[in-house]
Amino acid sequence: MLRRLVLVSIATLLPGTLALAQATPEPDADDPAWSFSVYGYAYLVGGDDDYFQPTVTADHHAIHLEARHNYEDLDTTSLWGGYNFSVGEDVTFEGTPLIGAVFGATDGIAPGFKGTLGWSKLTLYGEAEYVFDLHESSDSFFYAWSEASWAVNDWCRLGFVGQRTKTYQTERDIQRGVLVGFASERVDFTTYVFNLDDRSPTVVVALGVNF
Repeated sequence: MLRRLVLVSIATLLPGTLALAQATPEPDADDPAWSFSVYGYAYLVGGDDDYFQPTVTADHHAIHLEARHNYEDLDTTSLWGGYNFSVGEDVTFEGTPLIGAVFGATDGIAPGFKGTLGWSKLTLYGEAEYVFDLHESSDSFFYAWSEASWAVNDWCRLGFVGQRTKTYQTERDIQRGVLVGFASERVDFTTYVFNLDDRSPTVVVALGVNF
C-alpha cells in the first residue's frame, strides 16, 4: 500500500513537472496574510448511516493548515500541515504535500498529497493519503479522492469523481460517479452521485465558503 501511495504521488506530480514553466512566484505584499475555507460534506449513504464531514483550511502563502472530521473514520479528527507550490502558465499545477495526525476512533500518522492540474476549462484534482494505524497495522489504509471536471461557464462545472474510503461500508474498493458544481467568488456548491448502478446510490452534497 505504501508503494501505491508513492506511485500515486509520482503520477500526480508528473503532469505538473512536464508543464513546468516557472517557479512558485514570490508572495505579493498586497495579498492578504491568511486565506481560509470552510467546507461541509453531507454523505447520504445508500445502505449505511448518513453522516456529515467538515473540513477547515488556512493558508499563508506557502503554509497550508487543515483540519478534518469524519474523513478517515467516523468520530475521528485529523490535523494536517503542508507546503503549497505552483508551476505553469497556460497549463498550471498546484500541489501540497502534507503530513497529518489522526486521532479518535482511528489513531495514526498519515502522509498525503493534494494536487490540481488545470488547462483551459479542464481541471483535474486529486488528493491521497495513507493512514498508518498506530494500534493495528492491518487496519492501515490508503484513501483517495479524484475529480475531472469541465467548466461549462464561469459558474458551473460538470465532471466525474472517484474515491476510495473505509469511512462507510461498501462492496466497491473504488467508487465512481458524476458531479455538478456551481461556484461564485466565495461560495462553492457541488453535488456528487456515486455508484449510479446501485439500487441506492450514495449522494454527497458539499457546500464551501472561502474568505
